[in-house]
Amino acid sequence: MAGRAGKYVIGLTGNIATGKSVVRRMLEHLGAYGIDADALAHRAIAKGAPGYRKVVDLFGKWVLTPDGQIDRAKLGRIVFSDPAALRQLESIVHPLVRQAIQILAQRAPQKVIVIEAIKLLESPLREMCDSVWVTHVPKETQIQRLVSKRHMTPEEALQRVEAQASQAEKRSAADVVIYNQGSFEDTWKQVVAAWQQIAPEITAEEEQEAEPVAKGELRVEKARPRQAEEIANFINRISKPQPPLTRMDIMAAFGEKAYMLLRMEDELVGVVGWQVENLVTRVDEVYFSEKVPLSQAVETIFPKVEAASRELQSEAALIFLPPDLAQHEALWNAAGYERRVVDELGVRAWQDAARETMPMGTVLHFKQLRKDRVLRPI
Repeated sequence: MAGRAGKYVIGLTGNIATGKSVVRRMLEHLGAYGIDADALAHRAIAKGAPGYRKVVDLFGKWVLTPDGQIDRAKLGRIVFSDPAALRQLESIVHPLVRQAIQILAQRAPQKVIVIEAIKLLESPLREMCDSVWVTHVPKETQIQRLVSKRHMTPEEALQRVEAQASQAEKRSAADVVIYNQGSFEDTWKQVVAAWQQIAPEITAEEEQEAEPVAKGELRVEKARPRQAEEIANFINRISKPQPPLTRMDIMAAFGEKAYMLLRMEDELVGVVGWQVENLVTRVDEVYFSEKVPLSQAVETIFPKVEAASRELQSEAALIFLPPDLAQHEALWNAAGYERRVVDELGVRAWQDAARETMPMGTVLHFKQLRKDRVLRPI
């Protein structure tokens, strides 16, 4: 894939809990197309997907959940304690993931492709890449993150950390090393500096000022981390969270999501927080000023979110609405969204996305964005 069709491919790797996904999202903010190879591996063994039957035949039906899905936790306990079993699983999953990556990269319009994979250097994915980026944090930070964010015991976390190749080996193979133990801003500066070496013309495009608009006209723009303070102030004014959000809260959120901004002339009148992860759009923040009619705000900003999502090859959009916004059912139906419960979504990856992301007390609305799916059931 390297050099094909004028695209530049970054291979992004690093050991568990070193912040690979955060760096991938930063590169997406800068204009790259990100591919999470590990998430594709999960899709490859979903019920009905190409790798499902092979995994069940190899490991037995006891790895299945009551609804027939592969229990990844059970499977993980087997393969992370048995290197031979891990190699067998990888021999099933890796070819399917490579095929999916080729499809996604070829149809992506972006000039830079980022492939995030924890085993990038140990797999043929390495051959696809023009450069290798490695994330690094101290071992103690890895364990702390696994305990606090993934709810592992310290013993389980240590086992996961020590089951992987040393970080020093990965750093020695890297063209770029991102030290990710500091603040989001520290990491962002490293990523921007490295990005400017490979894509200065794209960076220049991103920094151009928006064109002026007519009085009363609405404009939508993708937010940049430099606008974090403005976003925090707007959300504080609209929803009055306690404690109030700070600039650093929004900077940290940029490590997980993007923001779309709605302006009336120069005034910020709407903010939508969203992300595309594992080819599913999740919208978990929606804030609008009373200065703009709700119907007009929705009709203006959500087509932009959907267009950006389709550019990232998203299959479906999930919107998690607070009750005061969800009650406008006719408005959301007119925009193409239907109220759903998680089990009604049908596709396992869509259900997982809802369960992982849906804030408590919100109402789920769904819209399918494309019919063709990567690693679709067979």
